[in-house]
Amino acid sequence: MSFDYTSMGFYTFDALCRPVTAIPPGGNTFFVEDFAIAVSGAAGCAAIVAAKHGLNVQAVGGLGDDLMGDWVRRRLGDFGIDTELMQHCKGVATSSSIVTTRPDGQRPALHKLGATGAFYVDDDQIDRVLDTRILHIGGVGLMDAMDKGRNAEVLAEAKARGITTTLDVFASTQDDFPLIRPLLPHTDFFLPSQEEAMALSGLTDLEDIASFLLDQGAGAVILTLGADGAMYRDQKGGRIDLPAYRIEVVCSCGCGDCFNAGFATGLHLGRDMEECIRLAQASSAQNALGLGSQAVISSLEETLKFMETCPTRG
Repeated sequence: MSFDYTSMGFYTFDALCRPVTAIPPGGNTFFVEDFAIAVSGAAGCAAIVAAKHGLNVQAVGGLGDDLMGDWVRRRLGDFGIDTELMQHCKGVATSSSIVTTRPDGQRPALHKLGATGAFYVDDDQIDRVLDTRILHIGGVGLMDAMDKGRNAEVLAEAKARGITTTLDVFASTQDDFPLIRPLLPHTDFFLPSQEEAMALSGLTDLEDIASFLLDQGAGAVILTLGADGAMYRDQKGGRIDLPAYRIEVVCSCGCGDCFNAGFATGLHLGRDMEECIRLAQASSAQNALGLGSQAVISSLEETLKFMETCPTRG
């Protein structure tokens, strides 16, 4: 395999500032303490964190024919990420967000969907996409062209080739579940947030949610629970519950996406499942310590050091 990790889906250009408590009325201006730009998105964050951890990474997604797209491609290249399959989609903008981070770390955003909804993997690109040990799809629900059956075809072919598959979503209601259901039988690890899983399933009890998603065919479900940690359940009856790291949150933008990359790092290193989840949590927690997705994460060595030194809430 040429790549350790292929991250396919939602790539976005983010401009972030903090702290923001309100939008200025009229044409007024409020001053902020911090401002940053970053590549973000469910696939973008994951790609960069995996690369920082030393994995050989391929990015697959869409960019507009604009300055933001040029910057995203260049920034991915800064981390040694292969961008051959980052498509320039004519007639649409690069997916972009303005993130207004609150003092408590919450991050309401204004988003332009753009090229994430336009890119499409053709048959002659499949072998290149699947020249990988781990395939991650991030951002189902925003990938308009790929969500119409193509994601399921790619995942099914990945499983047929023995590739480990991970899946994350951008979903807010039960109406999104028909996009997710066909993917789960081909997914080894489904990694939604607690809020996303509740929205998709229409359920509120975490055990019921995990059982429901496993019944749809996922090999394992990992629910991220914010300050309450993470919950793992699998088809063989495996159960892991881990507390979160004790940190002061600066910005939560990209935390779930960094979790996914940390988890993939553990899989790549051959760690046991609890250690994989711990690596995921450490990646997410470091991300929350700075403004701009992945800003604080620097290397696998530093992530491992964080795991050794940062206390947990449990």
